[in-house]
Amino acid sequence: MRCKLIENDYFNKHEESSRLRDNININITVQTDQNEESKTFKNEQRDNLIDEQELLDLFNDNKSFVSEKKENIIIGTKCSLITSTSITDGEFIITDKYIYFFDLSRLKPCQNNFKYPLLWLQDIHLRRYNLRATALEFFLINQSNFLLNFDKNLASIDKKLRRQIFQKLLLLKLPSMKGGFASLVTTVTPKEILKESKITEKWITREISNFDYLMMLNTIAGRTYNDLNQYPIFPWVLKDYTSQVLDIKNPNVFRDFSRPIGIQNPKHIDEVKFKYESFDDPTGLIQKFHYGTHYSNAASVMHYLIRMEPFTTLHIQLQSGKFDIADRQFHSFQSSWTNIMDSPNDGKELIPEFFYLPEFLLNSNKFDLGKLQSNNQDVNDVQLPLWAHDSPEEFIRLHRLALESEYVSAHLHQWIDLIFGYKQNGQAAIDALNVFMYYSYENVVHTDTIDDSITREAIDGMIQNFGRIP
Repeated sequence: MRCKLIENDYFNKHEESSRLRDNININITVQTDQNEESKTFKNEQRDNLIDEQELLDLFNDNKSFVSEKKENIIIGTKCSLITSTSITDGEFIITDKYIYFFDLSRLKPCQNNFKYPLLWLQDIHLRRYNLRATALEFFLINQSNFLLNFDKNLASIDKKLRRQIFQKLLLLKLPSMKGGFASLVTTVTPKEILKESKITEKWITREISNFDYLMMLNTIAGRTYNDLNQYPIFPWVLKDYTSQVLDIKNPNVFRDFSRPIGIQNPKHIDEVKFKYESFDDPTGLIQKFHYGTHYSNAASVMHYLIRMEPFTTLHIQLQSGKFDIADRQFHSFQSSWTNIMDSPNDGKELIPEFFYLPEFLLNSNKFDLGKLQSNNQDVNDVQLPLWAHDSPEEFIRLHRLALESEYVSAHLHQWIDLIFGYKQNGQAAIDALNVFMYYSYENVVHTDTIDDSITREAIDGMIQNFGRIP
């Protein structure tokens, strides 16, 4: 889970973004300043580009720095540090004592430098980035983690680089890594890790909670807080947001875990079936699908977490410098569930924060999120279900109880089959009405083999924005 909240030293109320949304004339000086800031930022981005010779020089400088400290270099390569807010080119070095990352960007050089004791390394996972098998995620005993992408265009033409780094680290047999998922098997696939870890057996015998099991499944399946397009996925659990008292012993308060979120309303079943069966792409490129939107992507994470930085800023960047209109914001549980029931195209599942973080439901920063068209009411804190009695803490408590209830424990496996299991693809996915756009699946699109740069960039953009199947 996330670490505790920290103070934001660069707080911005984004008042200009609110004015732009409302089409309010902004002072010419402000507009000029924004234009200049935009130009400056673009110039900084251009100046931040480093050519191969400069990278090589920096690479050698960093190696010299490490050698002077009398450390033996085990691994040294160029890579990119992936976070929820940025992609930073740099150099990754592992010695017999420490793990280093040297930020090689010009924009804010050294900002993302880090150094950890090698004995802090607890686990490593093979990861994909933009559907390419080029990344590794590192987990440390201080509960922090980082995601590095060893893309062949930056790090090496050798496609086996990631695997070589992974195997080298396993061969070190660090005592801190005993018990980690990576230490379980030599050829690590999510299916093998799940089997060898025996966490499913522990879940069935109730040694671990539903929440913990879902978090472990997400981690094994490659979901990470470091990449918003591969953010952890949790299910909508309830459909009752209007009762004064939540009765978790009543099966009628829960969603149908056997159906995708897009067809929670049975009236959409025939519509979704017809869409799939009647779809025909004359070019033969686009395969049949049930849904043109995905249940988890960067936009949906920003949608839910808009009241908290850095997601507020990320949302504004996605919306071209302004807040989205109020009616499209996450402002009410009942409204969100109504949207799901009204349309199969609004199928966003939840994120873990709905079960442990009450702060994301509050507009503590007093952002101007706009007014609803229906009643001219300001969008402020999220409107909670009646049974939460206007308390975010009470909502989280009851929502977590619902997740751990007997009904959910008996039916959660059905949802897991849809998201993480055998109903992800193939005939089982077709039968379950659970097929998404082709570029959200692994091993379907291989952009490295596309010669046309415009086509390649367009498909990369679709992959980045649409979301991906775990």
